[in-house]
Amino acid sequence: MSATQATIPPARDPLPPGQVWGRKFVIYAALGIPKVDVKGWKLKVSGLVEKPLEFTYDELLALPIKQYSKSFYCVTKWSIEKPMWEGVPIKLLADRAQVKPEATWVMYRCYEGYTAPVPVEDALRDDSIVALRLNGKPLLPEQGFPARPFMPDLYGWKSAKWLTEIEFIPKYEDGYWEMYGYHERGNVWEEERFKGHSGKNWLKRAFGTA
Repeated sequence: MSATQATIPPARDPLPPGQVWGRKFVIYAALGIPKVDVKGWKLKVSGLVEKPLEFTYDELLALPIKQYSKSFYCVTKWSIEKPMWEGVPIKLLADRAQVKPEATWVMYRCYEGYTAPVPVEDALRDDSIVALRLNGKPLLPEQGFPARPFMPDLYGWKSAKWLTEIEFIPKYEDGYWEMYGYHERGNVWEEERFKGHSGKNWLKRAFGTA
């Protein structure tokens, strides 16, 4: 390798429309940062399922874990390139709970009352996980410990921190930010930031979840 080649930085991943690379996560907590006692915490899989389930933190850690490096995109435009995520595939939990065919949306419910809806097809993608670790360490309290969903193609507000329940529901319902006009799905590549807006039309004032 020549000296010139050695100085060329590695190519970066393509960014979704309107996004820029940031240096570190910006922490948002719409309803405050709760103190979660992991000894009493459980994750429920509920709603339109044949077998409602509950998992302790240790039980989740004992399940098959998916690990990958994928970027995080906040609706306020900043992005973090390829942090390392580790977690349980949501599809694995859904398969064990035997989701009913009439379920078309998932509602993520959180410890402090936050909610976020996601289409079933996004929640059950192969790369959609209940994240338990970030960059080789358990999530920090401000990052959503003990668990949060992560769907790489959706904006960060859908990655609901301090997750306590994955509820399969028959039709769309507003979650916390959707009540204020945030998009129903929130796909980063389609720039689905706000209801009825995309691309250049998105509102200047925005809040996010990281």
